[in-house]
Amino acid sequence: MRYFKLLVLVFCISACSGPKKGWVHTNHEYLKPVDTKTKPIEYQIVKTYNIDSVGVTNNFPSARINDFTKLNDSTFRATINPENTPINPSPWYAFKIWSKTKRTINLELHYAEHKHRYNPKISMDGENWTSLDTSLIELDNNDTHAMISLNLSSDTLWVAAQEIQDTKRVGAWVNSFGRNEAVSIDVIGKSALGRPLYFMNISKGNDKKKPTIVILSRQHPPEVTGYFAMQSFVERIINDGATNGFLEKYRVLVYPLLNPDGVDLGHYRHSTGGVDLNRDWSEYNQPEIEQVTRHIVNEVTINKNNVVLGLDFHSTYHDVYYTPDESVKRKIPDFTQKWLESIRLELNLDDINEQPGAVMRPTSSGWFNKQFGATGITYEIGDDTPRDFIKQKGDVSAKAMMDYFLND
Repeated sequence: MRYFKLLVLVFCISACSGPKKGWVHTNHEYLKPVDTKTKPIEYQIVKTYNIDSVGVTNNFPSARINDFTKLNDSTFRATINPENTPINPSPWYAFKIWSKTKRTINLELHYAEHKHRYNPKISMDGENWTSLDTSLIELDNNDTHAMISLNLSSDTLWVAAQEIQDTKRVGAWVNSFGRNEAVSIDVIGKSALGRPLYFMNISKGNDKKKPTIVILSRQHPPEVTGYFAMQSFVERIINDGATNGFLEKYRVLVYPLLNPDGVDLGHYRHSTGGVDLNRDWSEYNQPEIEQVTRHIVNEVTINKNNVVLGLDFHSTYHDVYYTPDESVKRKIPDFTQKWLESIRLELNLDDINEQPGAVMRPTSSGWFNKQFGATGITYEIGDDTPRDFIKQKGDVSAKAMMDYFLND
């Protein structure tokens, strides 16, 4: 009887202790913590302006223009303000513009306190974009505004800092894989304003006990080039992973749009909580990060997955990989070097531009390491990196990753 009671006690301790430490959704401490409690933002007024036969509107998802005024007979001003401050200097703008009669105007992109960053993209339909000729762009001495020349007519011209990839367009891309047997699609939660948090589970066969890779994108609204690289990366996994054996051995979790409110409201960087979501991977004060992190932990707990790699796609001024340095203990310490060298060789690059660092701030890359002991990498694409090269780089990067794990 005493032996039986001892067995019951041991069983209860084991059963009630929950999953092992790495699978518990918990807060983490960082050497450089960041306050991510909600802060007020200023919503732009949705409006159509009509001045001297020229019309401008911000009445569409991802638009941003805070005021439109006339400076002289041929020159107008578009005022661009951030959602709040302080904020990373990523002045996003997007608007539609037209004229009752054909005319050429000068338009000053006027920033409240930041410098010009994104050279305009133009479109006649919001889907097909080209870069405005640089000869039609003139910067002032301090880059605090840009003067652009636009040929207008009664046909609507779209002008934006980058190609528009709003929640609806991201959702269309996600749903395009709905009939692929290796892809399961879901909405795992809602943003603060009720927009969907999309999720893609990419795997073949049973998900149980598979090593797992997690892919993130669009924590920062203007970072469209990183999103394009993520698309190419994921598409290569889907296209090849079911036939080369990768998806039979590994599971891939994709969260392609972490900040849908910021994207659709035309924010510079923040969520509607007024903070940088990529600093909230500690306290989970913002609903988007709280839901995504909890979903990741729940998924890998239920399926007893071992998270080995987390990739977060971003954009900055140039292509760069922010990787863990030697001080960061992780399950696959040789992955970064081998993966990046494979990419470099395949793309015939002189330098892959890796910038290793310690886990200091509550970012997604740090969270992957603290939560799972995984390798966390921030994959950055330049604002002006050619779009065909972005696609090629994402494609090559995915192949190099699959090759590493299949040959490991």
